[in-house]
Amino acid sequence: MAVADLTYQEVGATRDASLPADYGHVHRDVIVGAGQTAFDRAVDGLFGWDVHRGAGLTVTSSDARAAPGVVVVLRAGRGPLRLTIPCRVIYTVDDADHRGFAYGTLPGHPEQGEEAFLITTASTGEVRFRVRAFSRPASLLARWGGPLTRTIQEYATDRYVKAMQRIAQRDTDQ
Repeated sequence: MAVADLTYQEVGATRDASLPADYGHVHRDVIVGAGQTAFDRAVDGLFGWDVHRGAGLTVTSSDARAAPGVVVVLRAGRGPLRLTIPCRVIYTVDDADHRGFAYGTLPGHPEQGEEAFLITTASTGEVRFRVRAFSRPASLLARWGGPLTRTIQEYATDRYVKAMQRIAQRDTDQ
């Protein structure tokens, strides 16, 4: 998988102001906490794959932390409905008040496209979690899913947000 080509042409487009046409889009921007501790927890939880685990996915990655070139294979569901979701991290953001990464789909992923996760902090201390993605069906199963496929992606995004809220707001005593 480390040498497999990404399954879409618009690599890095989640950095752009507008996402590519001919794909479904996801935009989510929510407050997940406040203060430096919440920001640090959120960043650590994102880069250590805890957000994905907290969303109910099984995570196998070529590195314990997200970094360019790292391959992550996510798994969702059980039994015959279990999905394998291979991706490669294509870029990271590492500014003082903006941290995150994006990954792109690899062969075997039911969709093709890119998803970016960004943690930001404002001068007010507000910590936000942003998810931006563009995707379209790649597998026969995803194409058969039609509108249900979009609903499943929204559900997964909701689970990422809830996991991030738990991570960012975790008590320091734990």
